[in-house]
Amino acid sequence: MQRAAVILAAGKGTRMKSELPKVLHKVCGRPMLDYVMEALKKAGIENIVIVAGHHGDMVAKNLPENVGIVDQHPQLGTAHALLQTKEKLEGFGGNLLVIGGDTPLITHLSLKNLLEYHENIGARATVLTADLADPGNYGRIIRESTGKVLKIVEQRDAGQEELTVQEINTGIYAFSGEGLFDALLEIKNNNAQKEYYLTDLIEKYVKAGLSVAAFKIKDSREILGINDRCQLAEVESIMRQRILTDLMLSGVTVVDPKNTFVDKDVEVGQDTTILPFTIIEGKSFIGPDCTIGPGAHLVDVQVGAGALIKNSIIMESSIGNNCNIGPFAYIRPGCVLEQGVKVGDFVELKKAKIGVKSKVPHLSYIGDTTMGSDVNIGAGTITCNYDGSNKWPTIIGNRAFVGSNTNFVAPVEIGSGAVIGAGSTITKNVPDNALSVARGRQKNIEGYNDKKTIKEKDL
Repeated sequence: MQRAAVILAAGKGTRMKSELPKVLHKVCGRPMLDYVMEALKKAGIENIVIVAGHHGDMVAKNLPENVGIVDQHPQLGTAHALLQTKEKLEGFGGNLLVIGGDTPLITHLSLKNLLEYHENIGARATVLTADLADPGNYGRIIRESTGKVLKIVEQRDAGQEELTVQEINTGIYAFSGEGLFDALLEIKNNNAQKEYYLTDLIEKYVKAGLSVAAFKIKDSREILGINDRCQLAEVESIMRQRILTDLMLSGVTVVDPKNTFVDKDVEVGQDTTILPFTIIEGKSFIGPDCTIGPGAHLVDVQVGAGALIKNSIIMESSIGNNCNIGPFAYIRPGCVLEQGVKVGDFVELKKAKIGVKSKVPHLSYIGDTTMGSDVNIGAGTITCNYDGSNKWPTIIGNRAFVGSNTNFVAPVEIGSGAVIGAGSTITKNVPDNALSVARGRQKNIEGYNDKKTIKEKDL
């Protein structure tokens, strides 16, 4: 049996108060639309069509090549939206799943179960429903005393008795492709919003004697939609707990899940511990046996095994095995730290490659630098890499020892085994194994303070 899916994503999302289309707002690092597409594909549906409208060009830029897209202008309701896919699905005779693009918590198992139930009973339409203690603005499922589905009533059109119904329409449907688009053309907009409701198709099928079924989802949280920033935060909280639960079950220790934030695409190795107030974003990879946090913020970072990262920010960089970072380090994009590197407190790195077991312990800025192995950088060292127009490189050889308060005026190259005297400003290359001292000559004026004291007494 052929399967296809239509994702309804044309709404303006007015209550989001944003120029960004609602379905592109992120939940744990991914646009909410991505979760819906992933669930459909895991449910075995490859033929997917998106109905876009508000800023449809932005939605199109975020779609894989194998996902179709159609525009709905103007937006005249869900039935009108589905009708826009007629040309894309011309000749399709299988079963069609229709779902909103703002339900990122839906799982592929729920969608698969819905489709299998729909197919097994041979229904013309099957509605995914849920029981909610507070149905709010959701449409109500109206049944006969026998349990047969009669219709779906939108909240704004429901009577007092209908509003007491707690079984709601999730907005997710399975339809037979047979006669679907012809039936959509016959739907009227006789309602408060003057829109063409997809829910009216259910009542139309019932009146025509066609089989209409309902399949109730077990976990009603899966169908939570997002219409404003408050709901976005609620859904993100649930998604975040799912992610952390999966990590903990895979062998990762999350000390305080309520205060730990990990994006969907992050991978974490076994026996790693994530401490509170840590944020790991993007496509980060954390190896095994690491300790991350407290208070670490990592974005698109690759971290090797056994690393320790405390109270630090790391962005778009690679951290080798057994590195020790922080507290309060800032590692900017483009850095590569090899095995056993130490980067201490209040150190900033930018486009720096740091060799095996080198140390930048504290209070330094190292930018546009290639550093060899076993290098020691003294406190307060600065690479002066920017001349106001261009960035220039600094090269520091293996086993170099750099004294505190050194300035490297790039471009400059420091040889292997070189020693730089504390307080130096280095403007020229330093040969291998050389001692370089570049600072003003010290001058002592004996008795200066005694003379100063005598003058002050005379005043």
